[in-house]
Amino acid sequence: MVQILIPLVLGMVALALLLMLVFGTRGLTYGKMSPMAMVATVAPVLLLVIMGFVVGDWPRAAIYTLVITLAATALAMLLSSLKGLFN
Repeated sequence: MVQILIPLVLGMVALALLLMLVFGTRGLTYGKMSPMAMVATVAPVLLLVIMGFVVGDWPRAAIYTLVITLAATALAMLLSSLKGLFN
């Protein structure tokens, strides 16, 4: 039973990612989404793919991606709050 469900779940995940890509591109071309929001959404995925091929170990690359993304988010929040403090 499990051997049947694993490919089914992976197929559903792949279909969901494909639909997200299609509708995200559609929203971007129709002007419903800002390019900066699209970059912020796609950047962690690209980072994961790059880290995966560089490191060669995908679970480790996922952990590195998570740490880098969290650090970048914390830095962006810090810079945003400093900008608000001095304005």
